[in-house]
Amino acid sequence: MANKRVIWCDTDTLSKDVSGKVYIVTGANSGVGLETTRQLVKQGGHVVMACRRVSAGEEEAKAFQGLKGSFEVMACDLANLQSVRDFAEAFLKKYDRLHGLMCNAGMVVMGNKIQFTQNGFEMTMGVNFIGHFLLTELLLEVLKKSAPARIGLLSSVVHAGSPKNRYQVHLEDLNFQQRNYNNFAAYGEAKVATVQYALELADRLKGTGVTTASIHPGWARSNFGKGGNLLMRSLMAVAKPLTRSISDSNEEAAQTSLHVLLSDDAPKHSGAYFSQHSVLYRDKECKKGGWPMQSPNPHAHDMDAARKLVKKSYELVGLDA
Repeated sequence: MANKRVIWCDTDTLSKDVSGKVYIVTGANSGVGLETTRQLVKQGGHVVMACRRVSAGEEEAKAFQGLKGSFEVMACDLANLQSVRDFAEAFLKKYDRLHGLMCNAGMVVMGNKIQFTQNGFEMTMGVNFIGHFLLTELLLEVLKKSAPARIGLLSSVVHAGSPKNRYQVHLEDLNFQQRNYNNFAAYGEAKVATVQYALELADRLKGTGVTTASIHPGWARSNFGKGGNLLMRSLMAVAKPLTRSISDSNEEAAQTSLHVLLSDDAPKHSGAYFSQHSVLYRDKECKKGGWPMQSPNPHAHDMDAARKLVKKSYELVGLDA
């Protein structure tokens, strides 16, 4: 049964014909990314499924046979910047247009033992933000060429923190060399970075026809926790039936991403934060969500901090500003 609190896309949005349009969805082989992809293909779009595990993407995509649109699975490991560059290069050789980029893939380190990407970044920041930053920057020109086009960046309710603890990006210590590592704090900081990036991009892309949004998809019943240790997996299994009434199916959780990519209204709010409902907000007024919604975290709409983040990110991935 559907969660009565879910904000749903309107019928017009979910019945649009997007034939001829090209989309990229990262992490498209499971969860919210898979359901976002399914709906885009159903409406006639061509979706490039950017997946770390190509075989998993191809297996899931078998269910799309017979739908109106089309798809292709391509390798993209966000924890490896060379893989991101290879994906972008391969995409640009094959496609001359891109109407929507959904930076959907994400992860959180299970446990408080720090992990690093192949390029030496703390894993949570590296996958959730830095990998997507490089991918987006490499595709900006084709997005502008294809305008109107849209960029969606998955954040999380976690970025909001609490009234007593608002997460912020520590540019001087992204790898926790000067602080005790905390996996939840690392996740919160990465998701603040995502919201700030959408804000900065919207300002930079004014007048180009490319709009942006950061997204909280809701508390999705995805494979979150699947990669944790035995205790984490056991806790998630026990909690699953208890949280069913307050969490969302992957189809429900994909609604915000689909609104950002397809609705007539979303482009009017470029750079904004779009949130599904969530009982996990520590601020009561945020629990019902909103399309768009003002983040309760002041760091999320700090343009000066956002510009510093982008400048630093250019250096980290080796791009010229």
